[in-house]
Amino acid sequence: MTLKYIGAGFGRTGTLSVFTALNQLGLPCYHMTEIWKPQNKTHLKFWHQVANSPPGTQHDWEEVFKDYVASVDNPGCCVYRELMAAYPDAKVILTVHPKGPEAWYESTFSTVYYATEKMWHFRFLSYVMPAGRRYADMARKLIWQRSHKGNMDNRAQAIADYKAHIEEVKATVPPEKLLVFSAADGWEPLCRFVDKPVPEGPFPNVNDRAAIKKELHNVELLAYIVLGFMGLVSAGAAYGIAHNFF
Repeated sequence: MTLKYIGAGFGRTGTLSVFTALNQLGLPCYHMTEIWKPQNKTHLKFWHQVANSPPGTQHDWEEVFKDYVASVDNPGCCVYRELMAAYPDAKVILTVHPKGPEAWYESTFSTVYYATEKMWHFRFLSYVMPAGRRYADMARKLIWQRSHKGNMDNRAQAIADYKAHIEEVKATVPPEKLLVFSAADGWEPLCRFVDKPVPEGPFPNVNDRAAIKKELHNVELLAYIVLGFMGLVSAGAAYGIAHNFF
């Protein structure tokens, strides 16, 4: 396989819906969730290397995309320019939030940004778990710093950056190779762009905000469990030392 469709839209712009739709159309699609699949064990290490390389650096993209023909969401959207250079025949899908820039910001800040940058539970688990530490470093450098310019804590600037990104993609990609798409647009424009018949049934409107909130709760719970375990181990070690000493 080779990458035919490159997602340039930021995360939280309906990318999970588009990911689901493309897969339904028989177009295997890459998304942040693919990083955690058992068969993709090397992917986190790969994206960590991308995050720690200068912007514009080319990598062996087939290491992560060899089983896919499309990519949406982070981390692929962070390197859409590099992917366009590596796959010059590919088309670009620019997803936009159906309710506008302000809704995109609120959704992003309260879910994925809050999780990786604000929750002490996540930072604690990242410190004690190597995979978590690598993911946190990748997300901070590639997504929040490079792609969002370190401005997510500044609401007005982050929204301005979101709008500027849309205009940048429109100016960069030839019009005949670009689809600006909202999940609210339904099947027709997407199917026309990827040359697939419109399937029966509604367009998949996958709102994963509730699922993310549940995962955040699970992160909090796991952090307390690990802390409790570490406390028991420390208490046991202290008791052993005291018992032997006295």
